[in-house]
Amino acid sequence: MSTSSLPTLPAAPAPAPAPAPGRPDVTARLRDDLLGASFTADGLLELLGAPAYAALARSETVPALRATRGDTPLEVLVRLFLLQQPVPHARVADVLPVEACLESGWLVRAGADEVAATVDVRPYGGPGGEDWFIVSDLGCAVGGASGIGSREEGVVLGVGGASTTLAGITVRTPVSSALDVGTGSGIQALHAAQHATRVTATDLNPRALHITALTLALSGVPAADLREGSLFEPVKQGETYDLIVSNPPFVISPGARLTYRDGGMGGDDLCRSVVQGAGELLNEGGFAQFLANWQHVAGEDWQDRLRSWVPRGCDAWIVQREVQDVTQYAELWLRDAGDHRGDPAEYQALYDAWLDEFEARKVRAVGFGWITLRRTGSAEPSITVEEWPHPVEQPLGDTVRAHFERLDYLRANDDAALLEAHFTLVPEIVQEQVGLPGADDPEHVVLRQHRGMRRATKVDTVGAGFVGVCDGSLSAGRILDAIAQLMDEDPVMLRDRTPAQIRLLVEQGFLEPSRSV
Repeated sequence: MSTSSLPTLPAAPAPAPAPAPGRPDVTARLRDDLLGASFTADGLLELLGAPAYAALARSETVPALRATRGDTPLEVLVRLFLLQQPVPHARVADVLPVEACLESGWLVRAGADEVAATVDVRPYGGPGGEDWFIVSDLGCAVGGASGIGSREEGVVLGVGGASTTLAGITVRTPVSSALDVGTGSGIQALHAAQHATRVTATDLNPRALHITALTLALSGVPAADLREGSLFEPVKQGETYDLIVSNPPFVISPGARLTYRDGGMGGDDLCRSVVQGAGELLNEGGFAQFLANWQHVAGEDWQDRLRSWVPRGCDAWIVQREVQDVTQYAELWLRDAGDHRGDPAEYQALYDAWLDEFEARKVRAVGFGWITLRRTGSAEPSITVEEWPHPVEQPLGDTVRAHFERLDYLRANDDAALLEAHFTLVPEIVQEQVGLPGADDPEHVVLRQHRGMRRATKVDTVGAGFVGVCDGSLSAGRILDAIAQLMDEDPVMLRDRTPAQIRLLVEQGFLEPSRSV
C-alpha cells in the first residue's frame, strides 16, 4: 500500500531548537550543578516516591507535580527539565548558570520573568552506579511520544522500555569497537562507551545525532563518532566491529510517518535488512543484538521466516517475547502517535489503512522480541528460535554470552565426550515434584531457574537423580553407572539414551561443565 492512501494529517510544528553542543564549558558546569542538587535517578526516587516516579512512565505527571511544589534546588530542576514547567528566572539563577544556559540554548525565556527548558533531561543510572542524563525532545522523557501526542517526524524520544530492554540484554565484554545503528537519544552509545574503545553511532535523523552528542556530553562520557545516514550506509568500506546494537524503527506500518518508529520499508523488511546486513560487519566472535518486529504470515512458519534472516557464518538466538493480533498492534501504534485523540473519522481511516496493509500481506499477527547474532568460525552455525513470554531477570547480557559459550562447548563435544565430562548444577536451581497428594511417586519432576531466563524444564527420574549429584566430582558416565545399579537398569542402554537429556540441560543453562577438572 502506498502512503497516498493514508489521510492527510495537519503539519506539526518543528521540534524546538536543541542546545548547541559546542559549549563544553557550559555543559560541564551544568552537569556539576545537576549532580550538586541530587538531580539523579536516586535523587528523583527519594524526592517523588515510588508511586509518583512510576507514574511518569505512564505519562502521568500530576503526582510528580504535587511532589515538587516546594522550592528546593531539586524540585526546581525536576519541574524545569523533566516536567517542562516554566520556572522563575531568579530561582533558576540560584541553581544553574542561567545566563550561560540561555546563551547556549539549554534554556529559553518564557514571559517576562520565567525560563523554560528546550529539551527534556532525564537522570539515568548506569549499570555501575554512574549518574548519566538522557537528553530528548520536549515531552519525550516522560511516557514516550504518546506523552505529547506527537506527529513530529523528526522527534527524538528519550528512555523507554525498548531502550532499557536492549541495554539489558547486550553482552558487556571489553571490545575495541562498537556500532550503534539508529542511535536516537544515544542511550546504547552511552552504555557501549563503558566497555568499547571506539564507539560509532549512526542515525538517519540529524537531530538525533545532535541529541546523542548532548546526552554523551552531559553524562560526562567521551564523544562518539556520529554519522548521518540510513542503517549501515554511514559505515565505511572495510570497517568491522566487535559489537553492533540497534533498536531500529521496527514498527510495521503503512508508510513512514514517524522517523523514530516507522522504517519506511514494506512489512518487516527493515528488520530483516538490519539483521542480514550485520553479519559481514562483525569481527570473529563479535555480537550483533537487536530488537525487532516480525510478521506472522498465513501459511508460513514464523520460526522459519526468522531463520531465513540469519546471515551466513553467524550463530543466532532469537527469542519471541510477545505476539499481538493485527488489531491490537494497529491500536497500540495509533495510540503511540496520539491519533486516538484526534478526529474520529481520521482515526478510522488510519486504522483501516493499517488493516488493509496487513490483509494485503496476509499478516495475521506481529511478533516482538530479541535477536542476537554471533560471528562464528564453525562450519555448522547454530540457530535457536524460541518463544519465551515469561518473566526474565534483567540484565541478561551475561546470560546471552553464556548461551553462546555453551553452544561452543556442545559443538566441540560428542556424546562420548559428554559422558567423560564433569558437570555442576548451576546455582539457584530448584526442583519441584508434581503429582497427586499421597502418591508414592511424582508424575513428573520440574527443574526451575530463579535467575536469568528463569526457565523450567521437565526431567525424568534419571534426569532428576543425575542433576542431584552433579557437583563436579564424578564424570557423567560414572554417575549414570551408579544410577543404573540403583534402578536395576542396563548401564549401556542408560549411557546411550541419556546424553541427549544432558545436552539439553547444558544448552538451557541448568548444568555447566565443571572447571575444576
